[in-house]
Amino acid sequence: MGRATERRRTLRIRDGVVSTRPDTLVAEEPLEIRLNGKPLAITMRTPGDDFALATGFLVSEGVIGTAEELRSITYCAGATADGVNTYNVVDVRLAPGVTVPDISLERHVYTTSSCGLCGKASLDAVRTSTRFPIADTPPVRVTPALLAALPDRLRAAQRVFDRTGGLHAAGLFSESGELLDLREDVGRHNAVDKLIGRAVQQGGLPLSRAVLLVSGRASFELAQKAVMAGIPVLAAVSAPSSLAVDLASESGLTLVGFLRGSSMNVYAGEGRIAFESED
Repeated sequence: MGRATERRRTLRIRDGVVSTRPDTLVAEEPLEIRLNGKPLAITMRTPGDDFALATGFLVSEGVIGTAEELRSITYCAGATADGVNTYNVVDVRLAPGVTVPDISLERHVYTTSSCGLCGKASLDAVRTSTRFPIADTPPVRVTPALLAALPDRLRAAQRVFDRTGGLHAAGLFSESGELLDLREDVGRHNAVDKLIGRAVQQGGLPLSRAVLLVSGRASFELAQKAVMAGIPVLAAVSAPSSLAVDLASESGLTLVGFLRGSSMNVYAGEGRIAFESED
């Protein structure tokens, strides 16, 4: 779509010198996700990978787990009253035989770029049972040195961030530290949904040998998305929430926070951390 960034005129002040210049900003637009023609969710996102975002969102909500459960995803033609297609509304059609969840006021979710769970009726509503329990056999083992190297690898691949300075990133890495995929978005939850959605499209779930790195904090929601995709290790450059730690402990997820340089905190699943002194 080519709408990930926009140009705006700015007044620039540097050491008392005033000038005007265009600045490149990250784009933020609403995306409405419809399920079989009925509104399901609205999220504020950076345009791009919208079909993957919708797919990943449905995985996170426990609606689907494979590409075969999707019949089609399309932009809604004539999305506005005057018939204009805004490319801000997608309709996901489930394959025959796939259970359609009850879409009620409790399930009609409005999400923002900072909080993907705003509008949930209750905490219990998001404790969806995963189809892919974390069962890495043999267990994924990662060293502190490998984890410490991931943020720089993620940052080096952030092309849009380099132009705007205003995006979150989520990256999937192999257990040997290879960057498998990276998505950027104004919402960290959207970036993760885009990663998971792309994995679904490629037949890659569960992501049982992957490490997920997010550029911000580790909320309950992001821990839940990792669990729903079968990801065994979630690392964040900032702090986790208490509920994220609780979910990680309950589900067997390895949760690493404050991953900065050679320093990090391991909040759950420390058995997957391999120290050099080990045999």
